Amino acid sequence: MSREEMDQLGWDSCDVILVCGDAYVDHPSFGMAVIGRLLEKQGFRVGIIAQPDWNDPTSFTKLGKPNFYFGVSAGNMDSLINKYTADLKVRSEDAYTPNGESDKRPDRAVIVYSQKVREVYKDVPIVIGGIEASLRRIAQYDYWSNQIRRSVLIDSGADILLYGNAERALVDLTHLMAAGRSIHEITDLRGTAILRDSVPNGWTEIDSTRIDWPGHIDVLPNPYEMKEANSESCASDNKKGADDDVMPIKIIPMPLQRKIEHDLDTTCIRLPSFEKVRNDSALYAHASRVLHQESNPYNARPLIQKHGNQEVWVNPPPIPLETDEMDAVFALPYQRVPHPAYGTARIPAYEMIRFSVNIMRGCFGGCTFCSITEHEGRIIQSRSEDSIINEIEEIRDKVPGFTGTISDLGGPTANMYMLKCKSEKILKSCRRLSCVYPGICKNLETSHKHTTSLYRRARDLPGIKRIAIASGLRYDLAVEDPEYVRELVTHHVGGLLKIAPEHTEQNVLSKMMKPGMGTYDRFKRMFDKFSKEAGKEQYLIPYFIAAHPGSETTDMMNLALWLKRQKMRVDQVQTFYPSPMSLATAMYHSERNPLQRMSYKSGRMHIPRDIEERRLQKAFLRYHDERNWPMLREELRRLGRHDLIGKGPNALIPDDDAPQGQVQRPGYQARGRGAPQPGAARNNGKPAQNRASGNSSGSGKANSGANTNTGAGKPAANGQKPAAKHGNKPVAANGGNKPVAANGGNKPAGGAGKPARVRKLK
Repeated sequence: MSREEMDQLGWDSCDVILVCGDAYVDHPSFGMAVIGRLLEKQGFRVGIIAQPDWNDPTSFTKLGKPNFYFGVSAGNMDSLINKYTADLKVRSEDAYTPNGESDKRPDRAVIVYSQKVREVYKDVPIVIGGIEASLRRIAQYDYWSNQIRRSVLIDSGADILLYGNAERALVDLTHLMAAGRSIHEITDLRGTAILRDSVPNGWTEIDSTRIDWPGHIDVLPNPYEMKEANSESCASDNKKGADDDVMPIKIIPMPLQRKIEHDLDTTCIRLPSFEKVRNDSALYAHASRVLHQESNPYNARPLIQKHGNQEVWVNPPPIPLETDEMDAVFALPYQRVPHPAYGTARIPAYEMIRFSVNIMRGCFGGCTFCSITEHEGRIIQSRSEDSIINEIEEIRDKVPGFTGTISDLGGPTANMYMLKCKSEKILKSCRRLSCVYPGICKNLETSHKHTTSLYRRARDLPGIKRIAIASGLRYDLAVEDPEYVRELVTHHVGGLLKIAPEHTEQNVLSKMMKPGMGTYDRFKRMFDKFSKEAGKEQYLIPYFIAAHPGSETTDMMNLALWLKRQKMRVDQVQTFYPSPMSLATAMYHSERNPLQRMSYKSGRMHIPRDIEERRLQKAFLRYHDERNWPMLREELRRLGRHDLIGKGPNALIPDDDAPQGQVQRPGYQARGRGAPQPGAARNNGKPAQNRASGNSSGSGKANSGANTNTGAGKPAANGQKPAAKHGNKPVAANGGNKPVAANGGNKPAGGAGKPARVRKLK
């Protein structure tokens, strides 16, 4: 963090310097700490420049010139989601900054930091990573400017982009550069994106640049083939001993990819160019669909997208970390506190997660409004039970202020720990976007026995009074294991449990890829039964999203009526936040549904884009708030639903405003602790944290309102919560939010050929 620390360590220079938009907290929930500690273990000297002043060039030179590269990240959250609400209002607090101060990081921090580094050190390689870079690896819709932007790799001027769980990629990259390899020679690491001039010779290119192909396509002749009409002996396909370096590129139209033989190990998919998706929203939706279909690391192919005269080449996603590799990452010597340079300053994100434990990564839910899958992947990466127990004991023994309560054992979701496909063969060939939608896959292991065992063992530890579960629960999975629900409800719910139906209407749920309310009802019956058996008065706190693509005001009205029937008044509500790369964002921009095959004839969906309509839909969620009554009255009258206005038991809102100083409630008076009153979304006396909207129900997010797991609202490096403090050693920043994990990658090789076997992370 400083020259003084380097002098104390006897360093004359750093091998790697990490530049990050977050304050430095040495905790495994902060990606900066994970990457710094990981590289430190590999024997590299790592420096950290946390929240530099981007207007002062000397902020980027204070540690000198690194021997290998600068690693640049916006932090645990996307810098724009961190700063702006879904209504584009500036947030009052930055959870990753000392004392919550705002304006300590620039908008589009990855671009700004990279350009500033380039200004002061023109010849030093720049590696970008983290959630902001990860979700902008190809052309993407940018909600804040309402336009399609180029890949951040181009706009930042960086040399390579690392996306997803990138520990392995970063370790391989650093060792290769330490061995003298130029960063421009390193082209085939999984989980990376680079710039090329063209597709490598000898590769096959699947042409996916259009959506409406002719009804019948014959096998196309090879344009490089030179033979006479009746010759059977000159076909280029029969040449033997051809030099791969001069082999032509084979181009296959997307509809013929299963009909023409080609080598999958040297096949890439060409997406519509930046210029095309910028000008054609249908092609943008198509590109989004293809990207999501190529997300399984075991069968994904490289993607290529032209930007002007440059080609953005995206290598396949990283191979997930094995359990022992996850354990090794979480066993690094984190100090679990902020860096001493911050003194007594409060870092809100750290305060939120300092007593929590992340037990897994990834999410196979596939919610369209959530970007966590595009960052962490669908395959669950779980730690061992011993590793988790060791961390709980470390918190008990080391973290200041610990009183005996672990605030969360979770991750992107509370209950996907150790869940996986029953068949490795099926797993490696699957291209489903979700393992639980439209129904739970028959090949998915749904037993929660490992989670139940973990809860019981953690509860029995000396000095541990309570284990809370604050991460959002996938109740459609939980109902498959009643024993788990009993364990959770009896011992780990402190009165209120967060779950996320997100909506009640099938029209909207189908666009979200969320289960119907029948599953919610089934879970609620189970929850109430086990709460009664335990002698506890407990309630569910459901979360909902307003203004999701496809949502009509009638859908929101029906949702409000459902809330009224349930005697619920929710205060913590979210408006859809179009974060980069999510499928729902593609819907928002294109008005088309990328869950279906794209065509120019595809029907358009309704998009609540106008700010007034977005506020109206949100007002239906808070129909009990008298400030919303005028606009709701006007809309209900427009819909012809005069029966919902008045004083009767079926009325949604009264026919006039409450007298000044009084609060008028339409139709009923909610009774009992369980009818969430305004402000009732609380847990043990503490305000429940808003789910990062869009995220898959991660626990305790720092900035509520973001509805994508793009780091959206989610303060944590791993799909968990924000992270904690740092120790003394100048460890360095990861490119990004979630504790970036392994690049499952091939061996670092310079060529663009077949990825080498995955190397174990040591």
